[in-house]
Amino acid sequence: MSESSVQLLFGRASIDVKLPSSAQPFIIQKPAFPKVGAASSVFNVAMNAPVGSDSLDVLCQGCNTACILICDITRPVPNHVFLRPMIETMMRSGIAAENITVLIATGLHRPNEGEELAELVGDDWVLQTVKVVNHFAENDDDHIDLGVTSTRATPVRLDKRFVQADLRIATGLVEPHFMAGYSGGRKVIAPGVAHHETIRTFHSARFMADPAATQCNLNHNPLHEEQLEIVKMLGDVYALNTIIDEDRNLVHATFGEVIASHLSAVDFVRSYTEIPVGRKFKTVVTSSAGYPLDQTYYQTVKGMVTPLDILEPGGTLIIASECAQGMGSEHYKEAQARLVSMGPDAFLDTLLEKQLADVDEWQTQMQLKPMKKGSVYLYTTGLSDEEYKLTGVQRTDNVEQAIADSIVLHNDPHVAIIPEGPYVVPMSRAQLTAANN
Repeated sequence: MSESSVQLLFGRASIDVKLPSSAQPFIIQKPAFPKVGAASSVFNVAMNAPVGSDSLDVLCQGCNTACILICDITRPVPNHVFLRPMIETMMRSGIAAENITVLIATGLHRPNEGEELAELVGDDWVLQTVKVVNHFAENDDDHIDLGVTSTRATPVRLDKRFVQADLRIATGLVEPHFMAGYSGGRKVIAPGVAHHETIRTFHSARFMADPAATQCNLNHNPLHEEQLEIVKMLGDVYALNTIIDEDRNLVHATFGEVIASHLSAVDFVRSYTEIPVGRKFKTVVTSSAGYPLDQTYYQTVKGMVTPLDILEPGGTLIIASECAQGMGSEHYKEAQARLVSMGPDAFLDTLLEKQLADVDEWQTQMQLKPMKKGSVYLYTTGLSDEEYKLTGVQRTDNVEQAIADSIVLHNDPHVAIIPEGPYVVPMSRAQLTAANN
């Protein structure tokens, strides 16, 4: 990267964006993580210092069955680092391999199978030794009804393979999440392995419209609060929470009781992801964080929402996302078609009338935020002309030209550039406030 160009994460590589000579770029990146050893060492440190629980070998005592949750292919979790050693510990501690299940927390996403499953797990030994299966939120018989939460009456139905296991461990990536504050921990359970009614309640308009349901915020966040209540309804649950750098290397991990270990990971990662900028910009350029997050337009919306705090009202947001797998689900396409045909205000009115959100329409609701704040321009190589019409945003075939046009339009050369997309959360304030739990 030079002063005259920047690289945005895009697909499995990046794109080089040459800046117009008039631009005054402000590059927003994470500070460097501290130097650590091999990923296996980072994992071992976490397992040897459990947070709020005994060590894994002790937790295994008296257990006949175990279930390990892993995130689906949309999250670059380093499963290849930790799955085998965790499973080997379980087997040494008396849990038979045939009684250990790795359950992919798909939420309402599609299943991961074939070569994609092998890539996700990253270890043939795991695939050959234990059961590795997908969660299917719409299979009623796969779930157990635990009642409703006391605070907001969210129906709690979870995958029985996790609920009924003697030892339950959620694994995931702790990063900013544009609804739940931070991903990982309790979120891998709900919505990760929840029934579609639970997920659709979480993502209903009454939750999504709450101003506290935003990135990096856990304070009074309705999704976070419901997730905590669901975990407490379950009983004993543990988690391995991972943090990666921009090169997808494991740089930190925590293991232990699911809530305590997750909050410990959040406390660590805040200073590397929440970046105080001290101002707003009329031109913001970002990405959807590259593979695997930018494989669908559905996931691309996260990159549009994350930088909104530094976008001036009426400003221009330019986002690059490969979208190699197209728009997303058919449900999502239907929601986008309604948005385009009805317009943002009428579309939102239809959402507010519902108790349960239609599948995947919550992502369309989140897109209303950047559309309300300014103009959104999308650069992608993966969408057809017909799919582009469903995005509801403006198209650009040239990021450099879009930047130059925005500078002229706003008569302002200052350009904020976020190469890593939603993994970095720029804040318009000059400094961070105390963490909220």
